[in-house]
Amino acid sequence: MRILGLDHGTKRIGIAVSDELKMIALPMEFIPAEPVEEALSRLGVIVREKEVELILVGMPRNMDGSYGPAAEKVREFVALLKSTIPVPVRLWDERLTSAQANRVLLEANVRRDKRKEKVDSMAAAVLLQSFLDVQPQ
Repeated sequence: MRILGLDHGTKRIGIAVSDELKMIALPMEFIPAEPVEEALSRLGVIVREKEVELILVGMPRNMDGSYGPAAEKVREFVALLKSTIPVPVRLWDERLTSAQANRVLLEANVRRDKRKEKVDSMAAAVLLQSFLDVQPQ
């Protein structure tokens, strides 16, 4: 069984999945956030194919810990996700995951045009890895 990490944005949803031992987060892909029905359908397929037991969704927070308008959009998405896919969903602080993902891609010498394609799934992997790192083994 695996954990699915989601970095929900206004345009794209970055997706990452854990290995079966739940030690390593692997970036997968991104999907368009709209139309939401198609996004949920694709997520349902991934959950079944990867035998996902938990979906971890990044919750955007301001640096002072407060929630802004992006957090409300994530809450709405999570409500739809919970009503569509019969797998537990958990929220996880996603502050600075996109910045960290960009740094990783820069250090790996990924070209600018390719970084745009990969940053969402890499942000989901950073988010998921931060969760995996604090779980007892």
